[in-house]
Amino acid sequence: MTPDAEAIAQRLSALVQIPTVTPQDAGPHSPELADIFLRFHDTLEDFYPHVCGHEVEEIGRAGLLITIPGAASDRPVVLMAHQDVVPIPEDWEAEGWEHPPFAGVIHDGWVYGRGTLDDKGALVVLLEAVESLLAEGWTPAQDLYLMMGADEESYGSCVIEGTKVLESRGIAPWLVLDEGGAVTLGAFPGLESEAAVIGVSEKGITSLRLVVESGGGHASTPPKESAPGLLARALHRIETHPHPSSMNDVSVEMFETVGPLVTGPLGRVLARAGALRPLLTRLLPRVSPEMAAMVRTTAAITMLQGSPGHNVLATSASAMINMRVAVGSSVDEAVAHIRRVIKDERVRLEIVEAYEPSPVSPSGTDERWTLLRESVAASYPDAVTLPYVMLAASDARHVARIAPATYRFAPLRMDAAQRKAVHGPNEKVEVESLGRGVAFYRALLGGI
Repeated sequence: MTPDAEAIAQRLSALVQIPTVTPQDAGPHSPELADIFLRFHDTLEDFYPHVCGHEVEEIGRAGLLITIPGAASDRPVVLMAHQDVVPIPEDWEAEGWEHPPFAGVIHDGWVYGRGTLDDKGALVVLLEAVESLLAEGWTPAQDLYLMMGADEESYGSCVIEGTKVLESRGIAPWLVLDEGGAVTLGAFPGLESEAAVIGVSEKGITSLRLVVESGGGHASTPPKESAPGLLARALHRIETHPHPSSMNDVSVEMFETVGPLVTGPLGRVLARAGALRPLLTRLLPRVSPEMAAMVRTTAAITMLQGSPGHNVLATSASAMINMRVAVGSSVDEAVAHIRRVIKDERVRLEIVEAYEPSPVSPSGTDERWTLLRESVAASYPDAVTLPYVMLAASDARHVARIAPATYRFAPLRMDAAQRKAVHGPNEKVEVESLGRGVAFYRALLGGI
């Protein structure tokens, strides 16, 4: 079967037009949440009647868990995507959008709109593949679970609840696939082919609040040291004393796999990444922020709070630090580094939330990795498949607790501009890539 990419694009467009932005503080019975996601679920039922004709359960707030029984149940498979999207600014035109973010415009071979890449595009090609197979009378070789969270962008609990459901039923997934990597262009200087980068792990995530308190008062008589001043000094030390670098085994495997395909001196260096690990550990942080993030825990200053008035001394000043904890490290190590570099007991550290780095899933000769690689070859025959550590967070981290082979990959092509558009203006997906995404999932499901 050759997927009809144009028809798929039309269905994706319709789903983009439903603004499934999960309110940060909405409970499971929020009228706003219920109305938006009910419309989304009704549309999914209209588009994918064979899929939705199986057992559909609600998990968390508007998440869905669909169970499709297979011929066997000893190696169950969980395929994931999320329904929700990040919000857009009220003045979206000033942000640089070419088309309204929730219009789902199809123009010149592209579908534009919030969620086309993150993550409705991946959700659609997954459902299109399963629907088309079921319509042909196909039965999965193994029990198949489709898990679609509705609050991934707000670090919600849908998939946490869904994982508990699976666990309570004694289901230990043989393979889990969620969003994460993609088929990239220009991933490495000197690499002329496409690269399908598949996350075999993801960095941990920690939200750390720094708080400094002082006496306050009138701004006309400032103290020698103020709460914002002490906080600013702490933040400066965090930025000028980054976490130590360390090259993990996944990155070594990625570099050694891609090295022979990269032209010039860089290719020769990458091909010997294992032997040159100490050198690359020192050099990569100097190349780019992306390369630095691959080899160390990162600490980004995100939110600041201080005085409520321009002439009022702050009684308290605070900042949020968003840390992405490197594979091989831990939340405790990451926080301890912050304490050491601040060197000021007046700065209080509060851990708001924390997730450890995910376990590393097998690659190399493992049959699940081989299946993923063959599915990429069936849909993007010119692409090289590479393992990597996902720098962002996904719902997959919750399921990884019960599944030793959890991968992160959306079978969609993304160039550098598209990757920057995720959570930004002009998010878009290529129509032709949607057809290839369906081909990927059909190959994957056929090989299980």
